[in-house]
Amino acid sequence: MKDTQNDTPPYLKFFPDALQKEVQQVFAEKQAWINQPKKGFLRYREPMESVAHLRASTLDLGGDAVQIGKREDLSDQEHEQVLQVLKGFMPWRKGPFSVFDIDIDTEWQSWRKWNRLLPEMPELKDKVVADIGCNNGYYMFRMAAQAPKFVLGFEPYVHHYYTFKALNSFAGLENLSIDLLGIEHLPLFPTCFDVIFCLGILYHRPSPIDALRDLLTALRPGGSLLLESQAIPGEESVALFPEKTYAKVPGTWFVPTAVCLHNWLQRAGFVKIKCFCSHPMSDQEQRQTEWMVFESYQDFIDKENPEFTIEGYPAPWRVFFRAEKK
Repeated sequence: MKDTQNDTPPYLKFFPDALQKEVQQVFAEKQAWINQPKKGFLRYREPMESVAHLRASTLDLGGDAVQIGKREDLSDQEHEQVLQVLKGFMPWRKGPFSVFDIDIDTEWQSWRKWNRLLPEMPELKDKVVADIGCNNGYYMFRMAAQAPKFVLGFEPYVHHYYTFKALNSFAGLENLSIDLLGIEHLPLFPTCFDVIFCLGILYHRPSPIDALRDLLTALRPGGSLLLESQAIPGEESVALFPEKTYAKVPGTWFVPTAVCLHNWLQRAGFVKIKCFCSHPMSDQEQRQTEWMVFESYQDFIDKENPEFTIEGYPAPWRVFFRAEKK
């Protein structure tokens, strides 16, 4: 089963200013790619399709855990089937979730990040929103509690793409959608978004200034960016460039101080820039669970001196910025 019967993304009606032909071309290419009968795709697509007919009777998107449905919505056989499908989507990174009363204790306690964002979050009601690198959609579900007009999740990874598709097939939220897009596709959506969330993405980009300019391009005039990033402590305008890995992650490029990131945002063209939260990481926020059994934060940090990563670099902080397009 394909996600569409044609090459037109169902969400394109929300973006009259998008580069329509180019978006359609990327969408068609991505759908042709993901619908190949290859094991790497089928291992997620077929389980998602096997439960896509099931619907939740209730949603609670306002608590720390996103709650989709209740146990009594399903028969015993259906409940067991959903449990096995959800286990097949391991490792679960963002959450937590409760799906038909199956509690999913994810690696990240993502509600902590959400609660830090809330005081500076712009009004989302009736707004068009992007979540860049949305993963399984935890933050999109939390946004949905505020009744946005539409939220598009950019997520290039097949695993996360199908995890969200399964969750939202249960939830049935028509104002949430996902596509196999990365931050590099934002120039296809000029002046399209009222609010953009970019959480935990920037340090994975080899050119952070280009990424920030792409974010600026995609915002409407007066639109808001909520940016959260890994960072290093310090008052100088500098960024760490690891030799190979940072906290065991090979895809890490520039890890800035908050001052440096402020200057990046300014020089990329943002205005009204505010760093409203900064804190050191800990294994209370990111940790191994039965739903994420691989290495986690405690394995990335020097056990003798937790102020340093296992490579000897300063241990990570997280910094939060709000900025606007003029």
